Amino acid sequence: MKIDVRDPPRCFPVGIENIQLAHTADIELDADEMVTFTDGEGREYDVTRKDWGWYATPSLAGRLSRFGYRAALMRNIDTRQCFLVLVEAGKEAAWRAYNRAERQEVLLWLDDFDRLSAMQAQEGWQE
Repeated sequence: MKIDVRDPPRCFPVGIENIQLAHTADIELDADEMVTFTDGEGREYDVTRKDWGWYATPSLAGRLSRFGYRAALMRNIDTRQCFLVLVEAGKEAAWRAYNRAERQEVLLWLDDFDRLSAMQAQEGWQE
């Protein structure tokens, strides 16, 4: 693993509301390395590098759920750009307000396994 801390951070505006982000570090992982991000309140989020790409989240119904997050596929109503977000339990009201301000909508909760199974059957997903 290689960590490149940006000091000072690269700051830039994003979104309709011109939210200021601070790009604070770059992390380079080799295959089969994992980084765990923490929030200081005991919640964790893992990212794992594989030789074929990335595991972008921990298991949806396992570690991610146990740490109080739900994954959703979102879309910006205007640009049609899609995003994978993790919504923290107890912060849903703030998240909904953010979605209204940034004109985003939920396409799919990724832990809605009944809906995913129905989509799979309907579309005949195979891989």
